[in-house]
Amino acid sequence: MLPLSDGVPARRFPIITVLLIVANFAVFLFYELPDLNGAIYHASFYPCTLDAACHGPEPWGVSWITSMFLHAGWDHILGNMLFLAIFGKNVEDAFGRIGYLVFYFAGGFAAMLLQSATTLLFGTAADARVPSLGASGAIAAVLGAYFVLYSGSRVLTYIFPVFLVRIPAWIFLGLWFLYQLIEANFGLFSTKANGGGTAFFAHVGGFVFGLAVARILTGTGRIAAQAPSAQAPSQSSA
Repeated sequence: MLPLSDGVPARRFPIITVLLIVANFAVFLFYELPDLNGAIYHASFYPCTLDAACHGPEPWGVSWITSMFLHAGWDHILGNMLFLAIFGKNVEDAFGRIGYLVFYFAGGFAAMLLQSATTLLFGTAADARVPSLGASGAIAAVLGAYFVLYSGSRVLTYIFPVFLVRIPAWIFLGLWFLYQLIEANFGLFSTKANGGGTAFFAHVGGFVFGLAVARILTGTGRIAAQAPSAQAPSQSSA
C-alpha cells in the first residue's frame, strides 16, 4: 500500500519536513551516488560499536546521525520521503518546528537502540557488523505520533495493481505497524536478526516511541489531537 494523500493540509509551511527531505536527497545524490558502497561503509551505523566488539569508520555517537541520512537505493529513499512528506507536515504542525526536529532525531535514536539491542542480544557477531542505514526509524516515530494525533483522517491509498481507496489513518498505520511487528519477529527467528536485510525492529521501536511521546503530550495538554470533524474537505498534495 502506498499513501498518496491524507486529506489534512498543513496549517503553515512545513519547513522542517521540507528541509529534512532536501537533506536526504542531497546526501543521496551528491554523497552516495558517486560511490554508493563507500558511502554506506563509511557513514552507516554498526551495532557492534555499541558494545565495543568492533570499531566502525566513525564513532557510534556520530554514525547514528549520519546513518539517518543514508539510503540503499532509489526505492529506499523515494518510499521513505513519500511517507515523511505526507505524514510529517501534520506532526510538525502539532509539535512546532523545533519540537518536531528534536522529536525526529530522538525517534531515530530510539529506533536505532531497539534494532541494535535486538541484533546484539539475538543475532550473531556477523549480524552486528552489518551496516544499518536509513531514515525509516525516525519516520516510523512520525507515523506513531500521527496515529495518535490524526487517527480520524483518511489516507488516499494506492493498492497494487490499480485500486485507489480512502482508508482511515488508524487502520492504515495499524496495518503498517502490524506488518513491521510480524516481520520483526520473523527476523528474530531467521538466520539474520535484522529481518533479512530490513531493520524492522527499528520501525517498531520508532513507531512505539512516537506513539508514546504523542500520548504523553496529549495527556498532559501540551498538544491536542486532531478531531476528525476538524479536517478540511480538500486533499493535500503529496
